[in-house]
Order: sequence, then structure tokens, then C-alpha cells
Amino acid sequence: MKYLSAFIFSIAIVVAAYFLGNAYIKRAQPQGVISVTGSGSENFTSDLIVWEGQFSRMSPDLKQAFEELNADKETVRKYLIDNGIKADNFIFNSVQTNEQRENQYQDGNYVGSVFKGYELRQSVKIESTDVELIENVSREITELLNRGVQFNSTPPRYYYTKLADLKIEMISKATEDARMRAEKIAENSGGSLGELNNAGMGVFQITGQNSGEDYSWSGSFNTQDKKKTASITMRLDYKID
Repeated sequence: MKYLSAFIFSIAIVVAAYFLGNAYIKRAQPQGVISVTGSGSENFTSDLIVWEGQFSRMSPDLKQAFEELNADKETVRKYLIDNGIKADNFIFNSVQTNEQRENQYQDGNYVGSVFKGYELRQSVKIESTDVELIENVSREITELLNRGVQFNSTPPRYYYTKLADLKIEMISKATEDARMRAEKIAENSGGSLGELNNAGMGVFQITGQNSGEDYSWSGSFNTQDKKKTASITMRLDYKID
């Protein structure tokens, strides 16, 4: 009887160990999950251009400087309109005034400054969807120098007004690309793709076409090139059945 009790007790320990071990394995090995990253890109041409420039005048007499600057403003306005740019597409900013002084030195020591005159500056901003027109005018802006206007311009900046729609389309492409990758991996592993667990969007990048421009971890937004490439990544987590 003693041996029978010991035998039964041993069997109970083995059975309990089996169930406990099986439960541990199931907890340690949760349902399989696969993580994939898909990408989507699209080439596009900018449909909005922004171009800025400024002109200045300097005179010991503030009133004279302002009158000369105002005359330059009218010359610039007429030049833009004569070249096909509508008045609604440009705006003149307020006049900036700086008093110019020249430092004086004696035996290498600073002894004060001498008043030279007032420098007045004014900038103009041109914004239009007629990209080609503004490009052409910006290239010929040196004509204003022949009219006595000291005009300095910055390179045009290029934008795309349908960027929100483009982004949605790219997210769709990147998601589809990621799903196809996940299906292939699941097939190669002998399983099947289950439900989507999680989805996350990567950094949105806009770079110039064929520019060799590097991507940025925080995202890049190119405004120098008219023709651009937009790209985005999507990370998806799927269950594996």
C-alpha cells in the first residue's frame, strides 16, 4: 500500500510538471507577429513660385532718401506689371530705416563715429501660380539696374498647392507596398497573414529630382527645385496565422 501511494504521487508530479511546462511555453511564445516597412514616392512639378527682392537708397537727408526710394518703388512696380505680373501677385513691405555711421580711429584706438547718412530699404514679394512667367522675369531683373534701381533678388522658391492630396496617395502606396512584403514573408515562412496589429507613418521627405540631396531624420522640404520627389514610409505590424 505504501508503494502504491508513492507511485500515484510520482505520477501526479509528472502530470503536474507537464501541464505547468506546457503553460509556460505558451506564455513564452505568444502568437507570431511580423513587422514590415513599405515606401511610396512620387515625382511632381511645383505649381506655385515665390520670389523676393529688395531695393535701397541712402542719403544724409532722410526726406530725400525716402523720395528716391519711393521713386524706385514705382519703377519696380511698373517693371513687374509691364512684364505681365498682375498687381494682385506682389506686395511691397514696409520701409526699413537704418542710420549709417562710420567708426573713427586714432593711433589704433576708437574715438567715435561719424554720421554718413540714412539707408532706407524696402522689399517686394511676388507669389504666383504662373511659374514660368515669374522665372523669366526673375532672370531679367538686372534690367532694373539700367533704370537706376539698386535691386537685389533672392532665388525663387517653389511649392506645391496639392501637397495634402499627394501625401494621402503616397501613404496608400507605402501601405500597399508594406502589405505585399508582409504577405511574401508569411508565405515563405509557411504561414498566412493575419490581421493588422499596428501602423505607423515614417518621415515625409521632399527632395529635388536628380539632385543627390540627402534625406533628413526630421524630414526635408526642398524649396529650391521646381521638379521634386516626395517620399514616405509606413511601418505595419501583422499577426501571423
